[in-house]
Amino acid sequence: MTETSDSARDWRDTVFLPKTDFPMKAGLAAKEPAILERWAKIGLYQKLREARAGRETFLLHDGPPYANGDIHMGHAMNKILKDIVVRSQTLLGKDAPYVPGWDCHGLPIEWKVEEAYRAKKLNKDEVDPVAFRAECRAYAEKWVAVQRGQFERLGVMGDWDTPYLTMNYQSEAIIAGELLKFAESGQLYRGAKPVMWSPVEKTALAEAEVEYEDVVSTQIDVAFEIVEAPNAPELVGAHAVIWTTTPWTIPVNQALAYGPDVEYADISIQSYFTEEVLKKHSALIEAESDRFGLAWDKRYLIAIDLVPAFERRVCGAFRQRLASLEPDFTSTSVITDEYERSDTIYKGSQLSGATARHPMHHLGGFFAKPRPFLPGDFVTTDAGTGLVHMAPDHGEDDFLLCKAHGIDPVFAVDGAGMYRADWLWLGGQGSVINKKFVASDGPICTDLREAGALLAASDDFAHSYPHSWRSKAKIIFRATPQWFIPMDRSVTSADTSEGGSAGANGATLRGIALDAIETTRWVPERSKNRIRAMVEGRPDWVISRQRAWGVPIALYVNRATGDYLRDAQVNARILQAFTTGGADAWFQADHQALLGERYNLADYEVITDILDVWFDSGSTHAFVVEARYGQGVRANLYLEGSDQHRGWFQSSLLESCGTRGQAPYDAVLTHGFALDGKGKKMSKSLGNVVDPLKIIGESGADILRLWVAQTDYFEDVRIGKEVLAGTGDTYRKLRNTFRYLLGALDGFEESEKVAVAEMPELERYILAKLAELDAELKAAANDFEFNRYSRALTDFANEDLSAFFFDIRKDCLYCEAASSTKRRAYRTVLDVLFHALVRYAAPILAFTAEEVWQARFPSEDSSVHLLEWPVLPEGAATSADWSAIRALRQTVTEAIEPYRRDKKVRSSLEAEVTVPDLPASSDDLAELFIVSKVTQAESVTVTPTDRHKCGRCWRHLPEVAEDGLLCDRCAGVVK
Repeated sequence: MTETSDSARDWRDTVFLPKTDFPMKAGLAAKEPAILERWAKIGLYQKLREARAGRETFLLHDGPPYANGDIHMGHAMNKILKDIVVRSQTLLGKDAPYVPGWDCHGLPIEWKVEEAYRAKKLNKDEVDPVAFRAECRAYAEKWVAVQRGQFERLGVMGDWDTPYLTMNYQSEAIIAGELLKFAESGQLYRGAKPVMWSPVEKTALAEAEVEYEDVVSTQIDVAFEIVEAPNAPELVGAHAVIWTTTPWTIPVNQALAYGPDVEYADISIQSYFTEEVLKKHSALIEAESDRFGLAWDKRYLIAIDLVPAFERRVCGAFRQRLASLEPDFTSTSVITDEYERSDTIYKGSQLSGATARHPMHHLGGFFAKPRPFLPGDFVTTDAGTGLVHMAPDHGEDDFLLCKAHGIDPVFAVDGAGMYRADWLWLGGQGSVINKKFVASDGPICTDLREAGALLAASDDFAHSYPHSWRSKAKIIFRATPQWFIPMDRSVTSADTSEGGSAGANGATLRGIALDAIETTRWVPERSKNRIRAMVEGRPDWVISRQRAWGVPIALYVNRATGDYLRDAQVNARILQAFTTGGADAWFQADHQALLGERYNLADYEVITDILDVWFDSGSTHAFVVEARYGQGVRANLYLEGSDQHRGWFQSSLLESCGTRGQAPYDAVLTHGFALDGKGKKMSKSLGNVVDPLKIIGESGADILRLWVAQTDYFEDVRIGKEVLAGTGDTYRKLRNTFRYLLGALDGFEESEKVAVAEMPELERYILAKLAELDAELKAAANDFEFNRYSRALTDFANEDLSAFFFDIRKDCLYCEAASSTKRRAYRTVLDVLFHALVRYAAPILAFTAEEVWQARFPSEDSSVHLLEWPVLPEGAATSADWSAIRALRQTVTEAIEPYRRDKKVRSSLEAEVTVPDLPASSDDLAELFIVSKVTQAESVTVTPTDRHKCGRCWRHLPEVAEDGLLCDRCAGVVK
């Protein structure tokens, strides 16, 4: 030990404290743009392509966002998750290119351009279609540029110089080519059937373009007088009652549906009155029933099980009226709780062959024709009256049932949702989605009431109703001529030469798609059930839209036969025109030249409908994956939100199965939606929108990236101030770990390294723990479980390193001789940890990992993202039971805490402890527990030490004779 004169010396200048310029304060918002500029300057993405050339490929095909407006949190979450996947697969040594893309056609862009026209009081339909399309293209180009910058700011690495756009000429040509593949194989037809239609946007909508909102509608009960009933002639003169929440469909009613096995009864309003009341108040009852449109002696045909509900709707107001007019009327004495059941019960099948009159039959024409009763398996007694009015123009069940009995739609409602001007009843009077038009006091109910057919009407029926997700307006089901891809037609010539095998002769598109779902990896696995159910139940795919901005359905239809032309040479000329001039070529083409000498243009209709944008995006695998990486190549992964099971996942599946006989992807990952901090859907009207651009501007993109990685994104996730505060804490701990590593490794050189076999047990144990972490992170990356990945990484950094390894070895780092094997071994392990952890963190903390790497290995043209998965040293096995040691260490730490709190000891170094068992370890237990002394006893006890404190390492050791003098180790180091 040292001389007494040294007891007062300050030995801090002899301690090897960590040294680094890496700041604890991140300042990400200011630093990240400079890092982005550096990546662009060195051509990082292209360097990666060159470095990984010839390696196993991993293709994540980007689902195209829509080019209209700034990005929102859903965009940010999706793009960050994709980037984490791509970067992790790149880190694993694969060639993982990422080609971002945009959906550029369709209604939202067209709608925005039309808004500008409307503001100038111009009519879009009077503008040259090519000129209008040019404006749409310019609008899309503007937002592609804006969003590209915003996605890059998130740290998303990809081929931003040559992204894919559905409006590129090559893309449009390939989309048209994919359509013609369906046409050539006979998987296309034009038919008139009800489709979801937006009267505001004047076009058909796909299921994925529809959202459901709660509304309050008018419900009505309408009586149809039975005029013929061959199987129950006594029903002639009775009235069949229907109930509907779409009063506007009554003007196109063409039939009534009954349930073949449903039991019906004919009842009258007088059935509810006692004999005594009928005698006493018959005149009043009859007068008031006429006022209510309820002829008191009329008979009404209703399903037995639904009579009570009918009575509540129809007679409720009637009861109140009678009670107000006659003081001695009461609901119990005047009207019974149940009608007097008829002795005659009618089976639904007895209605076969019956007919009824439309309530507006007096108008003649269409309304004079008797309405047949038709058997419908879909008729239930869950609600209504057990009889359903059929409007084949406006319902799928209605259409199919009527079509089976030779009844066709009449196309009375135009594209704007109004009955056409020449329609006998209500022609041109108002939009069917206008609440005033269908209200209980509106023209429909008023006319029905005057005709004596309206039994009840109220504006209080609450239910969920479909709306356009763009205009937010109600939609309707409307029969129009549309182009369809059939789901259940036999596919007799599907092209399976490009790698597929499911499209065998005789299979259907639905069957091929269902088989493909089974052979695809779904993450999470339960998402397979969702898309399978959707494909199993979906109707034929409506692929036509009556708009201008999109890829036209480039077909010629024979005016005489109604068949579309299937000629390979004509199709080749069409595709050549598209390749040269894009889809605009169709609208300004010399169609006779495209048809060639063999056909006369006068004999053909030129189709001007455009394709559903979901067909566009469903074809992207053809002009992105196959066009860039080879015919028949499939994407390894599609990754989008859960709404895409009915959107892009499904349209891509159907498009590829119809043309290639297989899915376009090997695996599909589904994530949830981003909600506000309270778990509510974000909405501008609620004021709870969390803007990713604001977060980036204030805290940096890495905070947002870490939040994405930490969430259980297979479910809906929350983001708000409290959530981000927790993310910030996690980030600071990780950053502090890197800062410590950088400081502790100051001046470290290769010559300082120690072989694993020469290391102390603790170092070998940490290397073994690192190997466990390595295996866990690899598995999580390949399972696309980055919540698990980030948790394992942060737990290791916080629990195994900061709270354990670093804590124990700080004495070694600060106070051991620079040449000591123990200190060199520790710094060797720190070097291994640094190289591993910075790589592990890079896919998530893309900017911070770069900053950390450059802080240690500055270079103008290098990047942490050019590195591959770390190769860890071998031979790190240890014989000690470190689980028991760490558990005992925790027990000792907890036992010391009350002594610290009561100031009996100022630090654990001032404590001596006893433990019941001394674990076998070559390491000094006092050093591991950071105490003065460890001995064995029956239990854990703590005693303040009477040993003196070393003035340099602050350990209390037996050889220190006086506080402030040096222990033997420190004395040797400072000599």
